[in-house]
Amino acid sequence: MAQPVRVNLTIPEGVPPMAQTTELVIARHGEAACNVAGIVGGEHGCTGLTDRGRRQVGQLAARLAAEHAARPFAVFYSTPRLRVVQTAEIITQALRLPPTAEPQLRGPDHGEADGRPWADVKTAFQGPPQHAPDIPYAHGSEAWNEYLDRATKALQKILARHNGERILIAAHGETIEAANNLLLALPRNACLRLGFVTDHASVTRWQRPTNRFGRTIWQLVAHNDTRHLGPIR
Repeated sequence: MAQPVRVNLTIPEGVPPMAQTTELVIARHGEAACNVAGIVGGEHGCTGLTDRGRRQVGQLAARLAAEHAARPFAVFYSTPRLRVVQTAEIITQALRLPPTAEPQLRGPDHGEADGRPWADVKTAFQGPPQHAPDIPYAHGSEAWNEYLDRATKALQKILARHNGERILIAAHGETIEAANNLLLALPRNACLRLGFVTDHASVTRWQRPTNRFGRTIWQLVAHNDTRHLGPIR
């Protein structure tokens, strides 16, 4: 299986966006205790953000608040996992925009892997969930493609519901991967040859502008954007 490549994509500061109809901004949660411990962070394994993660999200929230003041977000969605809920709480304090929980955007359902060390789960499965995307990686878990199907359907509904608006979502790295799969129209099982690496409290941004011919196309403006994160101890 090909190893994911870390990519940071941004447009230069000061370059005005094209006339746009829809913008999707997905902010990954800050560092969580389960991330540091290497624990599968489902409903049981996730115990929330670390102190460092909260500081990361504070910087993220300041950036989003500045954007919100200039061009307000119409809606704010959050996934229901604890580390994302805590991330959304910090963002809400800065934006004064309450989040709407979207259960279908939760991270993968891990089944009996929840709360176990990822190293043990991957050893038993002989790789990460994407390694065999149609096979559950633990008893009771979703297969990777089952997760992608669920998450992309939820994203499609949100995009259709808020056509022409700025949408903010606090979510997981897997949510960003689902959005990239959806909007890049990647073929099924593309995970066998490529992946997307996202850092904690990073921003991924998609825009769908309308050109002078009245056509629209999704554009990946930024992936894994962490310019707002200064030194954090």
